[in-house]
Amino acid sequence: MSTLYHPRNLTSDFEDAFGRVMYSYKDLSELAGYTARVSLLLDTMKDVRRGKFEKALVSSATIGENANILRGHGQIIESDDIQFENVPIITPNGDVLVKSLSFQVKSGQHLLIVGPNGCGKSSLFRILGGLWPVYGGVVRKPSASQFILIPQRPYLSLGNLRDQVIYPHSKVEMEARGVTDNDLLLILAVVGMDGIVEREGGWDVMREWRDALSGGDKQKIAWARLFYHNPRLDAEKRLALQEEKQSLETKLLEVPKMRARLTELKAIAES
Repeated sequence: MSTLYHPRNLTSDFEDAFGRVMYSYKDLSELAGYTARVSLLLDTMKDVRRGKFEKALVSSATIGENANILRGHGQIIESDDIQFENVPIITPNGDVLVKSLSFQVKSGQHLLIVGPNGCGKSSLFRILGGLWPVYGGVVRKPSASQFILIPQRPYLSLGNLRDQVIYPHSKVEMEARGVTDNDLLLILAVVGMDGIVEREGGWDVMREWRDALSGGDKQKIAWARLFYHNPRLDAEKRLALQEEKQSLETKLLEVPKMRARLTELKAIAES
C-alpha cells in the first residue's frame, strides 16, 4: 500500500533534515580539524624521538638575510616595563614579518598597535607571551604573574559558569584567595554581564559555553578574568617594597656622616 504525504509535511521534514545536516557538518569539520592537529602532533613527536625532525619553512627563510636572522638567538629579561630592542617578528614557518622592532611601554602608558592583516600585530603578543621564540635583540617584560594577555577569542573551558570567569583557577583555588561568588558577581557587574548568572541558571550550570555565549559575551568574560586575577596587584606590592628599599638605602648612606658627626660632638664635649 502506498503512503501519501502532504506537501506541507514534506517541507517540514526537509527543513528538519537540512538543519541536522548543517549542524552535523559543523561538528564534523571541528572533528576533522582536531584530528588533523593531533595527528600532526603525534607525527612530530615521533620524528623528534627519532632525531629526524625538520621544521617546514617557507622558501625565503633559507636564503640571504632571513636565513641569518633565523640562526640568531635573542634575550628575555625580567623588567617592570615592556620593551623590545631590535627584535625580529618571525612566524613558526620562518616567514620574517618584521626584521627589527623596537619600542617601550612603561607602567601606566597606553599603546595602540595598528596595521593591515598579516603584518605581525598578534605575532608580537605571541612573542610577549612566550609562545614564539626570540630570534634576536632583547625583550624586557614583567614576570608572568604581573601581566595578562586578553585574546580576541578567549578560551572557554569545559565546566560551569564560575569556571569561565576564574580560569585557569579551580573553585578551591578561588576560595583560597578569599574570593566568593558575590565577588565574582561584582566583577561581572563591572563588565556589564551580571545578568548572565540568573539567565543561565546559576554559577554551577554546565553549558557548551563557546556556543551558548555570543561574541560580545565571550570578550566580556575575558575582561572579567582580568579583574579576577588582577595581575598588577603583585606589581604594586613589589613597587612599594622597592620604594621602601630605596628609602632605607638612602638612610643607610647617611649613617657614616652621622657617625662622624657623633665623633666630633664627643671630642668637643671631652675638651
